[in-house]
Amino acid sequence: MSVQITSPQFKANARAALADAPLQQALAKVGPSFIGRRSAAAAKLPEFEALRDSARDIKNHTLAHLDLYLERYEQQVIAAGGHVHFAVDAAEARDIVTRICRDAGARTVTKGKSMVSEEIGLNAHLEAAGIQPVETDLGEYLIQIRGEAPSHIIAPAIHLNKDQIEADFRRVHTELPPERNLSEPTSLLAEARTALRQKFLVADVGITGANFLVAETGTSIIVTNEGNGDLTQTLPKTHIVLASLEKLVPTLEDVSQLLRVLARSATGQEMSVYTTFSTGPRRPGDVDGPQAYHVVIVDNGRSGMLAGQFREMLRCIRCGACMNHCPVYQAVGGHSYGWVYPGPMGAVLTPSLVGIEKGANLPNASTFCGRCEQVCPVRIPLPKLMRNWREKEFERHLTPAPQRYGLAAWAFFARRGWLYRPATRLAMGALSLLGRAKGRFAALPLAGGWTKYRDFPAPQGDTFQAQWQARRQAQAQAQAQTQSQTQPGDGR
Repeated sequence: MSVQITSPQFKANARAALADAPLQQALAKVGPSFIGRRSAAAAKLPEFEALRDSARDIKNHTLAHLDLYLERYEQQVIAAGGHVHFAVDAAEARDIVTRICRDAGARTVTKGKSMVSEEIGLNAHLEAAGIQPVETDLGEYLIQIRGEAPSHIIAPAIHLNKDQIEADFRRVHTELPPERNLSEPTSLLAEARTALRQKFLVADVGITGANFLVAETGTSIIVTNEGNGDLTQTLPKTHIVLASLEKLVPTLEDVSQLLRVLARSATGQEMSVYTTFSTGPRRPGDVDGPQAYHVVIVDNGRSGMLAGQFREMLRCIRCGACMNHCPVYQAVGGHSYGWVYPGPMGAVLTPSLVGIEKGANLPNASTFCGRCEQVCPVRIPLPKLMRNWREKEFERHLTPAPQRYGLAAWAFFARRGWLYRPATRLAMGALSLLGRAKGRFAALPLAGGWTKYRDFPAPQGDTFQAQWQARRQAQAQAQAQTQSQTQPGDGR
């Protein structure tokens, strides 16, 4: 049971998104909502850039010794009374979680926000097994009742507006009085809390993701702003932590440094409202907590990344800053990317996990402005990694044939300067002559992708190389003339 992937249709998805007026209205808030707050939060912390360097180094060290930290983490979880399960792929991870739920006799499962659960298609698998999963994060709850995927990794329902949410609540919460007032965000929030509170009380199993897994103590850590994660992992009899293997960090000291850059990069907060540490099941004397504690660590393609040129992507701590600052994401939204991970991080991660054949469009969905790398709290060189995927796409002949042939023709001339220069001068001269009347072209062979939306300016003057050469010659002549005028006479 795989997650539906529409990444190959990115261009069609993007066109539909650009024509979606409510979506565009919602996306207009992404920049003001995140960018300014992140910048202000970073500016208040003088050591922020040094912390980014430290966060990068911590993640690099962990990835270099991941096998050792995985073993240490497993030992500590077992010592605390928990269980650790390793899943090679999505199917195995789904089966492990479903088996734990069945062993617990679960009919209802509450879930905290977990992108890995989206990645492996867990909800549909649980439903097929007769188990009802309930998303308890407000954004995740909204998209669950709409039957949609998240459009953002930290704000899953950022693509929705208040009127859409009100309509969905009236459609789903039919047991409530139809005359109730849902015109204010506070009333919508109160209704969601009322509906979800009943689910918390009857859930047999709670499933959370993990922002970090601490090898030193066997602790899982979640970072939230709603508190639903705490209720998910403390009220049910069984708690399942579902996390991908790169979430490991060595020590609690390392986590303290990563937390200082995570919230500032994600939401512009110094710290999230809730930072919850969970280590094993309930101990004698504890007032709450689960009776059983399971951690499911998912690989699902990450070992291959660890051994390859996209290893740096595994440093990602899922803050969402790259997409918050990306002009492409801000224009088309998360659903256009066609899978779980949108934006620049998705442009690298999706081809890594599902294959370049399905994700080839995503690395091309970039202006290469570099904002994503500038704001990444662990300094992932996202533009470089996207270029690496573009190279692989070209090598495997996945790009359109006209594009490949065009690049091949350009490369033929570019490697032969003696031919490139006269050819470009000839082409420039021809275009300048043909476009002399209007100064632009409304249509041009081999440039339809440009002229479909804007005119192509007719060239004016000579080529850049010719102008540069002429300027160098003029400068050399001027310098020689100046030197000749300032030379001393022979004294006669």
